[in-house]
Amino acid sequence: MNGRERFIEIYTKKIKREGSDKLLEYLKNQSDFFTCPASARYHGAYEGGLCDHSLNVYDCLVTFLESPQAKALGFSYSEETVAIVSLLHDLCKAGCYKVSSRNVKDERGVWKSVPYYEFSDPLPYGHGEKSVYILSGFMRLTREEAFAIRYHMGFSGIEDKRDIGTVFETYPLAFALSHADMVATYYLEKD
Repeated sequence: MNGRERFIEIYTKKIKREGSDKLLEYLKNQSDFFTCPASARYHGAYEGGLCDHSLNVYDCLVTFLESPQAKALGFSYSEETVAIVSLLHDLCKAGCYKVSSRNVKDERGVWKSVPYYEFSDPLPYGHGEKSVYILSGFMRLTREEAFAIRYHMGFSGIEDKRDIGTVFETYPLAFALSHADMVATYYLEKD
């Protein structure tokens, strides 16, 4: 089973919210969600990288929420909420990467043209907030889901750092999603 098939299987099994069917149709037929990279140069900088990253975040979030530490802290969320926030947290990246080329020297010092991804956001609405904005056009999010997606970058984002601590205290799912995103990005996908 490839990443796209696994994503769709988890999505259709776990997410039943009104409008989720229209969102999935949009992802499959009107966006490049399943073929775009997760970044231009870092984690998932390859075709299909965004889908793979979303699945890695899902797996990391599920694992974290099943841990004794998370259970002791009372972290408990529905399978639907876990799937929504992890699979769709980076929806904002769809449609933002274009293949371009640049010249680089090979191992012999000879210049050659190589492809690379160039980031160009046609709707520069921010990162997490853009994902919430797009999702909200299809289905209703709970407040905690919206804050988790909005602040999934945690302290590595450009947000006011004072707000992040408040959000993590108020909405533990935001902390859990940020943790899962960082583990996926910096440990599972570091190459």
